[in-house]
Amino acid sequence: FDKDRAVLCLETEEHALARGAEIYCELAGFGASCDAHHITAPHPEGRGLAAAISQALKTGGVSPDEIDYVNAHGTSTPYNDRFETMALKKALGDAAYDCKISSTKSVMGHTLAGAGGLEAAVCAKVIKTGVIPPTVNLDNPDIEDGCDLDYTPRESVTMDRVRAAISDNLGFGGHNAALVFREHVKP
Repeated sequence: FDKDRAVLCLETEEHALARGAEIYCELAGFGASCDAHHITAPHPEGRGLAAAISQALKTGGVSPDEIDYVNAHGTSTPYNDRFETMALKKALGDAAYDCKISSTKSVMGHTLAGAGGLEAAVCAKVIKTGVIPPTVNLDNPDIEDGCDLDYTPRESVTMDRVRAAISDNLGFGGHNAALVFREHVKP
């Protein structure tokens, strides 16, 4: 089954404007790391993902307080949820409490190799429309275990403006990646 699809067209602003393209957002920054903690489990303190997110913010020239949305890796396992929350808090500081977070895997499932591309497309759409997709089937985040951020449970939320968004993903062997997108400002 291969029903979840997305197409991302990456091009220079000059090229997009010349052809009259509708620009959804800008890919501002990227970051990657490998914590090599375990073949299937991320580092328990979120070090690798925090490093990838911090690098993406730095290469994109985006500050943590500009992030309005995070499309989390969000596989809905207690270990991963706790680890990913810690990583977001490390990378974003207090700004982690001010942004909306959701996992679109809760709707699409885990598409494995396709997950990063699909979730990048979701971030572009969120910035363009202001509609934050929900984390479906989330009733009670484990606040006592540190999962105390705004995970957008059950219902989508519409914001007036989404300035910047992060898509983070993890891979087997401790691979971590993050992309930072920001709204396109017409010249």
